[in-house]
Amino acid sequence: MEEPLVPLVPMSHTAHIRSHRKPRRNAPSLAMRAGVAGGVLSTLAVAAAAGSASAAEPVTQTMELPTLTADLATQVAQSADATQQFAANYELQAERDAAAAKAAKQAKAALADAKKKAEAKKKAEAARKAAAADAVSRSSARTVLSASASTSTNVAAPASGSVATVIAFLKAQVGDAYVMGGTGPNAWDCSGLVQAAFKQVGVDLPRVSQDQSVSGTPVSLSNVQVGDILYWGSAGSAYHVGVYIGNGQYLDAANPSKGVVIQDLSGYPATGAVRVL
Repeated sequence: MEEPLVPLVPMSHTAHIRSHRKPRRNAPSLAMRAGVAGGVLSTLAVAAAAGSASAAEPVTQTMELPTLTADLATQVAQSADATQQFAANYELQAERDAAAAKAAKQAKAALADAKKKAEAKKKAEAARKAAAADAVSRSSARTVLSASASTSTNVAAPASGSVATVIAFLKAQVGDAYVMGGTGPNAWDCSGLVQAAFKQVGVDLPRVSQDQSVSGTPVSLSNVQVGDILYWGSAGSAYHVGVYIGNGQYLDAANPSKGVVIQDLSGYPATGAVRVL
């Protein structure tokens, strides 16, 4: 078997010098460099493709932008209209609620006022009926007092009957109020009551107690008779008057706390007396 021939390669004349030899590149290093180069090229290719896509994308968006913008403007306008309509409805409802609340408040006030007026009218009617009933009662009482006074054994009336009429009138006023300056028919002061009593029989007495104390004929208290005028204080300057009704009693419009009453002379002795009948 023949041996293969090995070709001979002539060496450089500087090959024997180490510094002049070209370094050998091993396979791994070459492979790495090739891979790096390939990766760079691939990256550049991807970047170029992406660049082309990016460059093409604005063209597509620019073509569709007017349609998208018009739709968006329509939606915004519709949303604004809806918001405005909602606000208008809300304001209208608020006005209706306020009007309803005001009407309810006015109705409540009117009802309260009507109830108040009805209550006042009811009270006024009750007061009127009570006053009417009181007037009837007082009239009946006066009729009874007048009848009893005419037949009372406590009154020694003259034959003329004038004193009996005076006493009957006075007793009919028992229970009336005392009011300074009062002349009836339901409120009296002392001299106003005496003047009105004697006027029933045609005797016109002065209005005030000072003048009444010197009207008629003076009599001593030991000789006083039914129908005589009693006075307290000095004659001509008396501060109070009443009428003697017999049995040691007199009738007068005493004061605001007592009104018209019958009292005992022993409890408040008079100063003097005058007789006019």
